[in-house]
Amino acid sequence: MAAEPVWSVDPRTGKPREQVAVEAVAEDVDRSVRAAYEVREALADRTVRAAFLRTAADLLDEAGERIVETADAETALGSVRLTGELARTTAQLRAFAEVVEEGSFLDIRIDLPDPDATPPRSDMRRWKIPLGVVAVYAASNFPLAFSVPGGDTASALAAGCPVVVKAHPDHPATSELCASLLRRAAAKEGLPEDVLVLVHGFDAGVELVRHPLVAAAGFTGSVRGGRALFDAAAARPVPIPFHGELGSLNPVVITPAAVEERAEEIGAGLAGSMTLGAGQFCTKPGFVLAPRGEAGDRFLAALTAGVGGTEPAVMLDHRMRDAFVTGVAERGALDGVRTPVTPGAGGDHTVSAGVLAVDADRLTGGASTDHHLLLEECFGPVTVVARYSSREEVTAVLGRLPGNLTATLHIAEQDGDAASLLAELTPLAGRVLVNGWPTGVAVAAAQHHGGPYPATTSTSTSVGATAIERWLRPVTYQSTPDHLLPPELRDGNPLDLPRR
Repeated sequence: MAAEPVWSVDPRTGKPREQVAVEAVAEDVDRSVRAAYEVREALADRTVRAAFLRTAADLLDEAGERIVETADAETALGSVRLTGELARTTAQLRAFAEVVEEGSFLDIRIDLPDPDATPPRSDMRRWKIPLGVVAVYAASNFPLAFSVPGGDTASALAAGCPVVVKAHPDHPATSELCASLLRRAAAKEGLPEDVLVLVHGFDAGVELVRHPLVAAAGFTGSVRGGRALFDAAAARPVPIPFHGELGSLNPVVITPAAVEERAEEIGAGLAGSMTLGAGQFCTKPGFVLAPRGEAGDRFLAALTAGVGGTEPAVMLDHRMRDAFVTGVAERGALDGVRTPVTPGAGGDHTVSAGVLAVDADRLTGGASTDHHLLLEECFGPVTVVARYSSREEVTAVLGRLPGNLTATLHIAEQDGDAASLLAELTPLAGRVLVNGWPTGVAVAAAQHHGGPYPATTSTSTSVGATAIERWLRPVTYQSTPDHLLPPELRDGNPLDLPRR
């Protein structure tokens, strides 16, 4: 059987640009994984790993103009957005180089022997070691920061794990370009190029998660696709960790006091956040609880004006565009749903942003079961505003929401409901914001980009320094002679690492 071609497609026209690769068949995936597995020991030296990550960042920066041009041709995200995303991507790589050098991610713990303890304690020394080959599934909406050179790849390499990336079909040329730069960076630092390998194709993704030499996987994408891979990872003869980011509604609660205080400001801020990048951010605020009444009307008017003033936008591909058009039509047709700004097709290749509004009591019982659609993510530039008349309605609606990456609370300076609402939102999300907007995920030590299912399939973060923890496992050495221990665990702390 001939290998299927992989085409780079222009989402602005729907037409193929160029063939950039062919889809990997089972034999290709096996060869790629084995190549990565054979070089895993090459990443053992932390100094070399850190240098590799910095060199990769430098090469990506040097090729920035070409990367942005290629990515824009495949995603229509625009040069400004992509230039910022590239800067974030290289900053991530450099940040993980610092994590590797600093060494606290090894979580070294030493208990000296104590024969008088109950029970007696031997000498025990614990640290963390890399899992092995990591499969990374690139994201459609972030061709750089969550794809080939993105956070999953950076954190896995930082942990000492070789990576096999399954490219996303929406940006194969960008993937090939970035992979070539990462492989060149490895060679410049004396590492085998196969510490990073790229494959294409849907079937390749399935083969990858099933391969016996793959030790863990990171995924960013849809609930349907992510759940299928998660189930495959769990069904293996030897199950592996599957860290998947699947979907998020990112609810927002606006208190009566907040809307009285700054209705127009909140409405304009929401409009900017939910239409950013054609509503294709994983942290897009897609569901809002806003009070009924005059102040709530002013908020909705400001939101309507902001959204109504946006131009039609190109989505990442025509499949996503069609799914958005169908999804908003289904939601807009539900009984009691109003459309202050009608979302849908903006043209043959574009979509128009919109706002759907509904009374909150439609979502708390007695309404058509189809209203559950309003509590599910609709990927693209649309948000649902549920108007509530009591604090009890807010609690009832929040009780029906799935897990999320973020939850946002807008309060007034003096707001008696703030503490109790914050407590209700905390179980729903991995990041809780007050008086802000969730789009934009800082790369920082305290960041958490994850949340209860279906936001993610694990409790880990995919952004920030602690993302490295996903690709490590602890090992304890007991009563082991000092000369047999890894240098990191020996007496006297010869490598000057943080230790407990």
